[in-house]
Formats: sequence, structure tokens, C-alpha cells
Amino acid sequence: MKPHIIALDLDGTLLTDDKIITEKTALSIQKAKAQGHIVMLATGRPYRATELYYKQLGLTTPVVNFNGAFVHHPLEHNWQPIHEPLSLSVVKEVIESMQDFPWNNLVAEVRDDVYIHYHDEIVLDNFKMGKPNVTTGEIQQYLKDDPTSLLIQADESNVATIQSHLKQVHAEVVGNRIWHSPWGHVIEVFRSGLSKAAGLAHVSKWFDIPKDRIIAFGDEHNDLEMIDYAGVGIAMSNGIDELQKIADDVTTFSNNEDGIADVLNKRLQLK
Repeated sequence: MKPHIIALDLDGTLLTDDKIITEKTALSIQKAKAQGHIVMLATGRPYRATELYYKQLGLTTPVVNFNGAFVHHPLEHNWQPIHEPLSLSVVKEVIESMQDFPWNNLVAEVRDDVYIHYHDEIVLDNFKMGKPNVTTGEIQQYLKDDPTSLLIQADESNVATIQSHLKQVHAEVVGNRIWHSPWGHVIEVFRSGLSKAAGLAHVSKWFDIPKDRIIAFGDEHNDLEMIDYAGVGIAMSNGIDELQKIADDVTTFSNNEDGIADVLNKRLQLK
């Protein structure tokens, strides 16, 4: 069988709800690698919160972080990374416009520097992995560089209104997507045109692997473009309905039940 790229989302996909990779899933990934397949991670997380799993699986491939805003190779220093942050001026315009809408918190990340508008222990706890530099306070005052991402936390009842505003006023320069986190409903604001699919396309070109030999797994809104792009886009059984509708296949088992391993073992005839 010709080598495939296997692109794996982390949370809700490769990781169980307890944030671990099961032995069965890890074994299937090692078997896939041994047969010449290329395993890579494509996640909304920064690399500091990805590195543990990258090393656990013994990966030697590029990584898509920040949902495509940062594509890099942790082991190849000559590999030209792609970093496409938001413009600081645009971010400040977005934050200024948010004063007219109800929201709970704002989080901006400049690679490994995290800026949190309001001190919140639950929010802080979700950004501590990898020991980033954390600044709490008014983001407009402390943020001095183009951020890789901007997150707007809001009550579920206010998400649609904020999204509508972003699409009407800022759509030419930024995109937005929603996802559900342990600290609430989040609207992610990102540079227009960025997605995991764009990052995956860059990596597949580097490996010279055609799209029809890409298998991608995901479960959330930030996986939509990647699942649609891949030759075989697979939604987790625990994934959102919108993703399952566009996927080529849906796992029989969830992220807690080795859904990835089951698919890889069957599709790639792993032994």
C-alpha cells in the first residue's frame, strides 16, 4: 500500500476525555508508521500543549498548530515554518467593537505568551500547559505584537450575535469559528483564509502525497475544512453533527473507545 498521510486532531479525537492516548490507539499508530505511513498532528493547540503527545508517539513530522496559523517542523530547523498571525491593529479594532456586545473574557496568544483580559482561575488552568508567560489585564494595553489567535468567551445565547457582527464588519480580514471548551463557549478569531486544511495542504505538498492519500480525523468545528479537504475525511462518533454530515466516514467508536485504532486497522490493514 502506498504511503498515506494520517492527520490527527487532538482533543475529542486522538485524546480521550481524560487527555490521554490509549495503548491500543498508540499501537495502531506505531503500526501505521512501521508500514511507511506518515502520521502528523493538526490541532488548535499551541505547540507547547502538543509536544507531550508528539514525543509520546515518537513523531518526526511537521505539526499544524493554532488551527493552521502556525505550521512548523519541531525537529527540522531548516524547515521553513509558516506563521500567519492576526494584525495587531485589526485585533484592537475587534476588541474595541466587542464593547457593544456581552462577552465574558478575551484571550490572545502570541506564540507562547498568553494574554487574558479578566483573571479567571478556570481559564488560567486551561492555558497553563507548557508553562507559558501569562499576562492578566486589559489586552489593549498589554498586547504589543501580532497575536497568533484571539479567543472570545461568551455565553451560548450571545455567540450568534457576536459571530454575526464579526462576519458583517470584519469578514474581509478575519474569519471566526466556534468551539466548546472546559471554560465555556468560545469564538476563535483568526486571519482570513487560515484553517487546518491549509496547513495540511502545505505539509502534503512537502511530502509529495496527493490529496486522495490523506486520511484526516476530527470531531469539532475547527476540523470542518480539514475533513472536507482530505481524500478520506473521518468524523469521530462523538463529533458534532455538522462534521459527521460532510465526512466520508464516521468512526464506529468514540475517542474514549479507540475509534481511530478501529478505522486505521481496517482501512490500512494493519497487522
